[in-house]
Amino acid sequence: MKLRRIISLEYLLAFLISLFFYWQFDFSLFYFFLFLLLPDLSMLGYTVNTKVGALFYNLGHSLILPTILMMIGFGMMSTLPLMASIIWLAHIFLDRALGYGLKYDEGFKKTHLQQIA
Repeated sequence: MKLRRIISLEYLLAFLISLFFYWQFDFSLFYFFLFLLLPDLSMLGYTVNTKVGALFYNLGHSLILPTILMMIGFGMMSTLPLMASIIWLAHIFLDRALGYGLKYDEGFKKTHLQQIA
C-alpha cells in the first residue's frame, strides 16, 4: 500500500472518530454538517495574494487553534467551544484525507502533503 493511501486512511479514520465523539456529546448533527465547511472561508486570503492566502489558510487548517479551543471548552465546561473545536478538527481531518494539506507560499496546490494534481 502506498504511503499516500495510508496517510489518507489515517485522516479519514480521525474524521470518523471526530464525528463519533461529536455524536457522543449529543451535539446537533445539523450544526455539524452546516458548519463543517466553515474553515474554508480562510481561503479568501488568496484574493490578496498567495502569501496572505497561505497564511490565512494555514491558520484555519492547522491543528493548533482548534486544539486550544477544545482545551478551553473542557476547562470551562462549555459546550459551544467544544462543539466548534470538534467540527473544526473534523474539517481538517477530512481535508487531509482528501489530500489538502497546509499550504506553501508558492501557491494553493503546493502543500505539506504533496502537490495536488
